[in-house]
Amino acid sequence: MTREQFRPDDHPHDHFLLTTVVGSYPKPKWLHRARDLWNDEDSKFDDESFDEAKDDASRLITNEHERAGIDVVVDGEMRRNEMVEYFAHRIDGCECNGPVKVWGHNYFDKPSVVDDISYGEEWLVSEYEFTSDVSQRPVKVPITGPYTLASWSFNEVYEDEETAAYEFADLVNEEVEQLVDAGARYIQIDEPALATTPDDHAIVGECLERIVDGIPEDVRVGLHVCYGDYSRIYPDILEFPVDEFDVELCNGDYEQLDVFKETEFTKDLALGVVDVHDKEVESVEEIKANIKKGLEVVPPEQLTVSPDCGLKLLPREAAFQKMDNLVTAAREIEADLDAGEIEYGEAPVPADD
Repeated sequence: MTREQFRPDDHPHDHFLLTTVVGSYPKPKWLHRARDLWNDEDSKFDDESFDEAKDDASRLITNEHERAGIDVVVDGEMRRNEMVEYFAHRIDGCECNGPVKVWGHNYFDKPSVVDDISYGEEWLVSEYEFTSDVSQRPVKVPITGPYTLASWSFNEVYEDEETAAYEFADLVNEEVEQLVDAGARYIQIDEPALATTPDDHAIVGECLERIVDGIPEDVRVGLHVCYGDYSRIYPDILEFPVDEFDVELCNGDYEQLDVFKETEFTKDLALGVVDVHDKEVESVEEIKANIKKGLEVVPPEQLTVSPDCGLKLLPREAAFQKMDNLVTAAREIEADLDAGEIEYGEAPVPADD
């Protein structure tokens, strides 16, 4: 099992619910100010100064994850401005020409594929190496998946979106190989576009086959699919060559939980147990009840505990408290499992007295 390598040496319980986060985290306000200064042509805030600011933010937020007790941490994506645009700027053959409104008051610089894409500069290796150096815990690397990169870009070159997705997948494979060479052992592919489309899970499956080609078996690969109709992709996704599926269910009050009970869940389940769209912090008892919902689908050795999605839209104090309570809840559930006080599986999981 790839998950046991992330069990801390001093873990206090026989049972182990792996705790992690999906990726993004609220940026310190001064980092936004630093980016504004860096983008200001009249400012003397140069590349070196901005790099130092990003290093400081990455160090700070990585430590914040460690203080919360998260088993596998990230740096909160302090160096990334957006999940598609960030990568497009580093891929030869892509260009960004201006913001596109996506929902509400949110915009992103939607890329265009204007030439055959190819691997230019590295994407995340430096980020991983820095985070790994400053962290006392294992580090996960989230990467936007090729299907989402293709779906959320204008395609001016390839025959169709499927062809573009496969081209992006080959580039993701190249980046993952470099990350593995640098020491990464936990890769998360983010595909938010997957559950919003009815018939493209086979394309994503082929993309993942390309991504994991040549990757050692001890590297843990997860697939994060936030929001959408999971009945469109389950149980087909059980055939994907990944170790773990990360799903957003807390925000929907677990209405889709039964989707994953209709066919045996044979992979690991990374279950969102705190709502990233609500600044109200769930209590430890509420989170424990949510974790037990995951135990209705998989046994403890297949359950990972995480937020629904990235935490970046929350107030920073709320984001930290959600992580802190999440870890406390997971450790208390482990203790209850050790004591034989929790049943799991098909039978209803008993509530706390």
